[in-house]
Amino acid sequence: MNWITNYVRPRINSIFSRREIPENLWTKCDECGTMLFHRELSDNLNVCTNCNHHMAISPRTRFEALFDAGIFTEIAVPDPIPDPLQFRDQKRYPDRMKAAQKTTGEKEAMLVVEGDIGRTPIVAAAQDFRFMGGSMGMYVGNAIIAAAERAVALNRPLILFSAAGGARMQEGILSLMQMPRTTVAVQMLKEAGLPYIVVLTHPTTGGVTASYAMLGDVHIAEPNALIGFAGARVIEQTIREKLPDGFQRAEYLLEHGMLDRVTNRTKMREELITITRMLMGLPPAVMGDLPAPDGKTPSDTEAVDAK
Repeated sequence: MNWITNYVRPRINSIFSRREIPENLWTKCDECGTMLFHRELSDNLNVCTNCNHHMAISPRTRFEALFDAGIFTEIAVPDPIPDPLQFRDQKRYPDRMKAAQKTTGEKEAMLVVEGDIGRTPIVAAAQDFRFMGGSMGMYVGNAIIAAAERAVALNRPLILFSAAGGARMQEGILSLMQMPRTTVAVQMLKEAGLPYIVVLTHPTTGGVTASYAMLGDVHIAEPNALIGFAGARVIEQTIREKLPDGFQRAEYLLEHGMLDRVTNRTKMREELITITRMLMGLPPAVMGDLPAPDGKTPSDTEAVDAK
């Protein structure tokens, strides 16, 4: 038995051999290329700690960070006709839907929930760009109507997080009809005197921008979010002029009066609490997990619902 071969060499190899690191421990920032530890990135709500680049975040993860203690209740949305046009390109429409559902773990491109933020009761809706580009189909139209009806029934404000590439081509004219439908839903909120706050995230384009995403009482955007109707290349080819730097980005739109605020995602919760309570005529929120002061209820739900 050769002890050098059988013992010493394997021992040396085990000491100096490179340990394999699981691939899911690190994420590379799309903007600056920095390798970010996944737990650190998750704690910072998918915002790069080096360059402040806002990466994609799912509606469910966003809501867990937004609502008090991460608790919220989903609101049921009526199911539309599954494949009204029997659409098929490289794949059948139902097959694309199944693939998107498997990738995202969600039923459709929009999630509608209700709960409290800073002890302030709200209804919220958010689009998932991973689900077929967050495209606006009949389900998204039904979701916004369901959110508006629930908000009116409970006398609560509606906060919507938009992220979409436009209408869903697989549903044709039925998808485009969601533009007037969602406009009517927003009008329901206005007639009820309830705030409608829109948070535009990257990207928000097409028919979504031309309808419910730009009808809010307050418009907030995440930094450097792409917001517009037609693409910059199409506009340049149409007007035959070079567009200015930063065109259709959140900061450019804020400078030109299209937005009210550009807010970092990590500060969005506090911003929404302040604006919502102000619009609902409520006193400033009690921050932190301490009990509310004497004379105030732990939650303002009853106070808002009673109005």
